[in-house]
Amino acid sequence: MGQKDEPAIGVPYYAGQNPYQAGAIPPNAVFGDPKGIPIQQTMYRDTPAPFNCTFCGNSGLTVVRSKPSLAAVVGCMMPFMLGICFLCPSMDCLWHKYHYCPSCKEKIADFEKPDPCLVMDPPQWTQQSFALPA
Repeated sequence: MGQKDEPAIGVPYYAGQNPYQAGAIPPNAVFGDPKGIPIQQTMYRDTPAPFNCTFCGNSGLTVVRSKPSLAAVVGCMMPFMLGICFLCPSMDCLWHKYHYCPSCKEKIADFEKPDPCLVMDPPQWTQQSFALPA
C-alpha cells in the first residue's frame, strides 16, 4: 500500500456501511440525565432526551410534546373505514415529537416522522433519544 492508500490513524474505517449511519446506537450513548457529563451531540427522537440547553445553560432531560403526523392520519384512516378513528393517545408513537427545555420552556429540537409507512412497521414506532458524550 502506498502512502495515498493508507487510512488515517484514529479514524474508524468501515468496509461496509457505517452501523451508526444505519441507526445503530453507539455503546457509549447516554440515555438518562447527563448529570454534568459534557455532551457532544444529542439525537432527539420519541423519548425525553439528555441535553444541554443553549438558552439557559440547564442540563437534564427534555420535555416532549406531540402533534399528529401524516403516519398518524394514515393509521387513523385505515380503521376509519370501519367507522372508528384511533387518532388519539393510542397512536402517540406515530406523532411528531417536539422537545422543550423544562426550565426556560424554549423549543430545543423536533423529531418529525415523514414516512406514513411507519404504520406498518411497529418496531420503528418508538425510537429512543440519546446523547453522545464529548
